[in-house]
Amino acid sequence: MSTISVQSSGMPTPWEAPVITVEALVEAVGGALLRLVVEGEGGEVEDVTLAEPEAGIVGVSGDLVLGVGIGAAGSALDLLERAGPAGAGGVVLRAGPARDPQVVATAQRLGMALVELQPHASWSHVVWLLRGVLDRAAAPGAPLLGDAGVHGELFALADAAAAIVDAPVTIEDAQSRVLAYSARQERTDPARVSTIVGRRVPEPVQAHFRARGVFRKMARSSEPFYVPEGPDGTLPRMVVPVRAGGEWLGSIWAVVTGPVPQARVHELTRAASVLALHLLRLRAQADMARRASTEQIRALLRGAVPGTDPGPWLPAGPWRVVALGAPEATTDVRRALDLWESIARRFGWQQPLLADLDGVVFALLTVPGRPGTAGSLAWLRGLIDAVHPHDPALRAALGRLVTDRGELPRSRREAAELVVLLGTDRFPGPVLGIEDAWYAVTTARANAAVRAEDGLLGGPLPALLAHDREHGTAYLATLAAWLDHAGEPKTTAAALHIHVNTLRYRMRRIAEVAPLDLRSPEIRLALQLQLAALASAQK
Repeated sequence: MSTISVQSSGMPTPWEAPVITVEALVEAVGGALLRLVVEGEGGEVEDVTLAEPEAGIVGVSGDLVLGVGIGAAGSALDLLERAGPAGAGGVVLRAGPARDPQVVATAQRLGMALVELQPHASWSHVVWLLRGVLDRAAAPGAPLLGDAGVHGELFALADAAAAIVDAPVTIEDAQSRVLAYSARQERTDPARVSTIVGRRVPEPVQAHFRARGVFRKMARSSEPFYVPEGPDGTLPRMVVPVRAGGEWLGSIWAVVTGPVPQARVHELTRAASVLALHLLRLRAQADMARRASTEQIRALLRGAVPGTDPGPWLPAGPWRVVALGAPEATTDVRRALDLWESIARRFGWQQPLLADLDGVVFALLTVPGRPGTAGSLAWLRGLIDAVHPHDPALRAALGRLVTDRGELPRSRREAAELVVLLGTDRFPGPVLGIEDAWYAVTTARANAAVRAEDGLLGGPLPALLAHDREHGTAYLATLAAWLDHAGEPKTTAAALHIHVNTLRYRMRRIAEVAPLDLRSPEIRLALQLQLAALASAQK
């Protein structure tokens, strides 16, 4: 197995990850299992996805899509035509469809890598190998092959646990995310294959184990327990909770053929105590990396690092800063940041450029890119379309397009001003750009500068306000409507639900109570700003 070449600047940033091409990945797994049919254009791989065309799962940017169950050329063509626009880096097919001339020509036209799975190869075996290479490659600060720090140690622990029970093992955290797994995963069941491919336990499998009280047991006790076989070929499991100081950190899952002898269970328990230290260390490292990444983005959005190179984590521009709305129940901005990080990763942005600043969650997006390009503006629009119907507060306000990093703070300020307007009657959302609401931001800035307590400056409004209070008139509201409708009698009267003659009478009386020259554009603008300040003060 050859070494994969990695492009890296050598700067240890939270986002810096090795770039693995499809060609290098195929070479690493070996020609006995995979053969590169079409190299494609770029073909970088960040993740592996099982294709489910009927469910709309055809991969996202950076995915190597596995065409499990795709046996006919027609189905292969359909997968390519859908995976290409989605931004997937390549597709793996069985030898039959992978060698079809029309399939090959389509892959070449789309610029997608096409990989052939050799006839004798097992999908589960290849999944395990591909995932192993990618996971070890993604270990922070570690080489692809060899010591991978804490991540490498977790894989070694998984192998050690597998040797104890003579069965394939996964190590998972408390959120059912797969952190490491042992060799020989080809000896397991479909649920385990799906778990490794998705790097977390699929929801149907979680539901099965939840119904059997598995997660409740892990949360309450450190005692190992046996889970009998389940439906759809789910094999029995030996589960060992991993705890430290009473806190549940994760678990060891072994796919076994039957109950495990007590002596081996005891050895697994000892392994769990060692694993707990590694999970604590891993969590500490993750927290540090997250804090560092968030602070770097904050600094960039504040403009605190002019003239310095932020590093390779910042994609090429142009960019837009986006303010992200959060549910009203999420009062803590850190929880809102957690929520948006989870959503972004669920939609394929594995290293989201997110940060909280001044109580608002911001995303730094690139403007070029197709809807399948995670972290692009087009991708965000698709994400908001998907999540907004489920929670109307999940909205996005887009600051201006910038090509210079020094302009990012301005884009951020505009996004922050816009997000306040989102969800109102004027701008129901769910996505609003500065080019669509520049006038509202302009007037909002002006209104903010005119405070009701000292912004009336001896003008006519105090006299009208006093008259309304003493005589029950509606002169302020009438003047505001007249200004809003540019003095057009019919529309102004309709807005006030009064007759045009009544409007004319009121305007004459307003001129008597507080003489003013409404022919002056400057006076009209000043009145509108003062009226807006009064309205805000009365809310």
